[in-house]
Amino acid sequence: MTEYFSYQEAMKYMGFKSPVTLRTYIKQGLPTIKIGKSKRISKSDIDKFMAEHRVVATQDKRGWIE
Repeated sequence: MTEYFSYQEAMKYMGFKSPVTLRTYIKQGLPTIKIGKSKRISKSDIDKFMAEHRVVATQDKRGWIE
């Protein structure tokens, strides 16, 4: 069974509080569901989006992690 989150629940699941960050993720392709005035995000879509944007951290010459 697919679990659906409100925007607030989705932000909590992803570990941040900023609606600006959520809007950025949506602009970068995080799928949303809109039925009437209700907006939801599927847990499986969040997991897929995050997996697709995973990167391996590397250090530059100064020791900074990118």
